[in-house]
Amino acid sequence: MAVVPSHETTSPRPLRLWPGVVAAALLLLLRFVVPIVAPEAMVFGLIGHALCALAILLWWVFFSRAPWSERLGAILLMSVALFVTSRIVHPSIAGAGQGKFLYVMAIPVLCLALVAWAVASRRLSRGPRRASMVAAIVVASGIFALVRTDGVSSRLLGSDFHWRWTPTAEERLLAQAKIEPTAPPPAPAPAATPAAPAPAESPTAAPVAKPADEPASRPAAPPTVTDKPAAPAAVETKADWPGFRGPRRDSIIRGVRIETDWSKSPPVALWRRPIGPGWSSFAVRGDLLYTQEQRGDEEMVACYKVSTGEPVWTHRDAVRFWESNGGAGPRGTPTLSKDRVYAFGATGILNALDAGTGKVVWSRNVASDTSRKVPDWGFASSPLVVDDMVMVAASGTLAAYDAATGKPRWVGPQRGGSYSSPQLVTLDGVEQVLLLSPPGAISVAPADGKLLWEHKWEGGAIVQPGLTADGDVLINAMSMTGGSGMRRIAVAHGTGGWTAEERWTSNGLKPYFNDFVVHEGHAFGFDGSILSCIDLQDGKRQWKGGRYGNGQLVLLADQDLLLVLSEEGELALVGATPDQFTELARFPAIDSKTWNHPVLVRDVLLVRNGEEMAAFRLSLAGS
Repeated sequence: MAVVPSHETTSPRPLRLWPGVVAAALLLLLRFVVPIVAPEAMVFGLIGHALCALAILLWWVFFSRAPWSERLGAILLMSVALFVTSRIVHPSIAGAGQGKFLYVMAIPVLCLALVAWAVASRRLSRGPRRASMVAAIVVASGIFALVRTDGVSSRLLGSDFHWRWTPTAEERLLAQAKIEPTAPPPAPAPAATPAAPAPAESPTAAPVAKPADEPASRPAAPPTVTDKPAAPAAVETKADWPGFRGPRRDSIIRGVRIETDWSKSPPVALWRRPIGPGWSSFAVRGDLLYTQEQRGDEEMVACYKVSTGEPVWTHRDAVRFWESNGGAGPRGTPTLSKDRVYAFGATGILNALDAGTGKVVWSRNVASDTSRKVPDWGFASSPLVVDDMVMVAASGTLAAYDAATGKPRWVGPQRGGSYSSPQLVTLDGVEQVLLLSPPGAISVAPADGKLLWEHKWEGGAIVQPGLTADGDVLINAMSMTGGSGMRRIAVAHGTGGWTAEERWTSNGLKPYFNDFVVHEGHAFGFDGSILSCIDLQDGKRQWKGGRYGNGQLVLLADQDLLLVLSEEGELALVGATPDQFTELARFPAIDSKTWNHPVLVRDVLLVRNGEEMAAFRLSLAGS
């Protein structure tokens, strides 16, 4: 009798899970543990977690043993889910990271969800297994449609996430302002000034600056008087803190000594008040402080009382700047000179205002004058006043105006995009204006803007140059991963013209957008998110310590003391000596991401961020 062979139904081979699990564990380690243990390696952690996500995808497609319908179906579903999500995410997510943020964040999350689903569903039957796969992928992708970001930060996730439906600090401020008493009628508008530039498109919930059918530009708005103006005589005295980083733009405070035992004599809060977004610092004269902020569709130059925080006057321009990484608002700091305050906005408006009343003296559109487009992060230069001229840097191009009339005086050589500000220095006996700008540093003559010398070092620039005691120049450069190092150059003027030669280049201190200070033959500043000290003789690092995020600092030179304002809004006292890192005290000052430079005038410390500002009284040593 013939035997008919039987065909046994074989069970599918079990999934090979361990490669995916290992890659997922490594991804979590690189993304969440490495930034805590080694914050300076966060960028490498991001690269590593992207590679781990790729490894998970390769495992799933080629080595998982899953049915091909599930392998290809999961990849297709992930692609569709990501595409749909990209069309409905909040504008702050869509525009972050030059439009790549969603993909950089969501793809690893989708990969983790795939591994978690594969492990959890391995014993389910085909129907529930595939249904749960769809649910896992939809949830993992859809979570990004429920959040917004307030920009990048050095926090664990690299961004300030909030639920999409929660109002921003600016929206809360605008809602509060609606119920505040109406300000008195504004002072009469001054003579017509050059038109302000069209506002950059704003994808936030706040109102845009102008409808599309309005003219391309609108005149600057008159100031709003919100308190009794200061007496004219008060604004004609010498400024205590004339603008960005102090009298010499070096963040050095001289002639002030404070108590360092904050357990016995902590900073005393004088006042705090909400403020519109922006990364401006302060200019201070007497009882008046000046700063810049954004409020909805208006960019403001604002004056407040140092003693109480009460508003004195505001000047408003109908423009708005916003971008996902840094958020809304102006980036520069006002500059005081004689009886005027000069302010440069993020879209290119340069205003000269009466320091006592806020009345417009003149206004210019620097973007138009220099034919420069608004850069990705906005114009960030703080005005520099030299003799009878006021200068600004329009994304790597210096421009000078008559300080009295606003008439253009000269436009300097055009270089790559820069977020640094002009710096007045004297080198080899010659006064000149420096600007860090790709591809390195340039120096021009203040009188006519002609190029004196140039030193090339590839990379962008945000911070200010520094000077050594013997007249050398310290510059930095950036890379895609942040600061790339510091270089000392020797500048000299001989019969053949100017020379600028490299003495050394160091990676012991790598400023990004956090300025450094020079003191007693050493430079102190942020190497990533950690403080560092290098010797200026050879650039070698002396110490590294203290994690303050993307903070800012000032130096109390008489005490060898750094006053640090961390990215989280904490104040810290750190020794400015080369022997070792020593933190002397720490104090919580303000909440939320803080990139703004602090200011200390006598015993009053002024701090702010994009949400609030505050004043503290520090106990003076020996008082």
